[in-house]
Amino acid sequence: MKKALIFYGGWEGHHPSEVSQLFADMLISEDFEVTRTDNMDILDDAAELKKLNVIIPVWTMGEISKQRVKNICDAVESGVGLCGCHGGMCDAFRSNTTWQFLTGAQWVAHPGNDGVEYEVKLDKESYFTRGLEDFSLVSEQYYMHVDPSVKVYAVTEFPVFDGPHSANGKTVMPVVYTKMWGKGRIFYTSLGHTEKVFEIQQAKEIMRRGLIWASDRSVEE
Repeated sequence: MKKALIFYGGWEGHHPSEVSQLFADMLISEDFEVTRTDNMDILDDAAELKKLNVIIPVWTMGEISKQRVKNICDAVESGVGLCGCHGGMCDAFRSNTTWQFLTGAQWVAHPGNDGVEYEVKLDKESYFTRGLEDFSLVSEQYYMHVDPSVKVYAVTEFPVFDGPHSANGKTVMPVVYTKMWGKGRIFYTSLGHTEKVFEIQQAKEIMRRGLIWASDRSVEE
């Protein structure tokens, strides 16, 4: 049985408990053994982390020790997957640049805040998006600083909400991407402001496939 670790907490506006439970339910339905915890003490055991198939952070902002980040990095480098969404992975631990290097992006803005309607355009030839259609949603549209090495499978276009960034014209921003860290697979989607976003069938299915892909190196992109 594959093993998954979900640790959740941080800013409550992203509903970390509810989102983490949704991900736990997804994994359990795929026959994973899931550990779900609302603290980071489990990250102190570097050897146990390497026994996992996938780690799922759901922790917006907050602080983390350098040693705990190193333990996660070492586990991922050894072949453990890392998978997350929205601020729970790429707006976690803002002061830790190693975390940003590992995860592949950092949130910097969401012009118009929550309640902006925007479109997500899919690369329909990938494992993550095959059989799905482009879709629109009303949520936060994440503007991120992104690692140029990531592979992108869905995008959104700025500007939708007017602001000083609009002076740059059209900007294409990743919404779904992957990257590698040693032997480990990393999956991220900027969707998931709260669990309600995953009521959209495409968003939920992309996340489900991301969890599977990150945990299993035999699954092709």
